[in-house]
Amino acid sequence: MRLTPNALRVLALLYHDTEPHYGLSLSKTLSLGSGTLYPILDKLEDAGLLTGTWEDIDPHLAGRRPRRFYSLTGEGMRTFERERHALLATLQGGVPHA
Repeated sequence: MRLTPNALRVLALLYHDTEPHYGLSLSKTLSLGSGTLYPILDKLEDAGLLTGTWEDIDPHLAGRRPRRFYSLTGEGMRTFERERHALLATLQGGVPHA
């Protein structure tokens, strides 16, 4: 899967942030509109790089719909680390090692 800069930003945030994130929090933190963010989340989830789980709440008691929280899978962590390593190597003028 080819990762766009915005997809890498999503992976980076989920990799480095210990707080759980749901769609709206990701959208606000990354300044990405829903029309950009949700297709990225769908593609990353389909590729097995992140997983989304629905919050277990009673919408009537909470006064809102359940949120879908996203977290990186092991493969998502490894992919981000690989991409970060390749980017750093490129910025330092080297060739990334596989």
